[in-house]
Amino acid sequence: MHEVYENSVRFEETDAQGIVFYGNYATYQDEAFTEYMAAIGHPYGDVEDYEWDVHVVNLELNYHAPARFRDRLINSMRVGRIEHSSLVLEYECHNTDGDLLADGTVTHVVVDDSGSPIRVPEELREAIAAYQETPPKTA
Repeated sequence: MHEVYENSVRFEETDAQGIVFYGNYATYQDEAFTEYMAAIGHPYGDVEDYEWDVHVVNLELNYHAPARFRDRLINSMRVGRIEHSSLVLEYECHNTDGDLLADGTVTHVVVDDSGSPIRVPEELREAIAAYQETPPKTA
């Protein structure tokens, strides 16, 4: 896993119980994906220049411990598997004490300008393999 995004819990992200509302972890996961893409040399803002884009088709999150207002969170991500047209990314969120707060996966499908799935481009496959210590499984 690569630590790609750190954030502090804002008051508005907490619920009546004083802990992070569970839906906010999807946002943290999405921010981690954006930073992961930048780290591998494909910042999301540049996707407009490519002949492809990525769309989320599945999201899974498991909750292990609560985070509270002003906690610092460390969000990590790696590509666990590359399919023909999709990337399955593994996600973890820890606090600064190292406690696992949430983990899960998010699957992105690579699409062309019409929104139709296409093969994951070679330049993206190569960038992922070069960045990660453990290469992703491939179909």
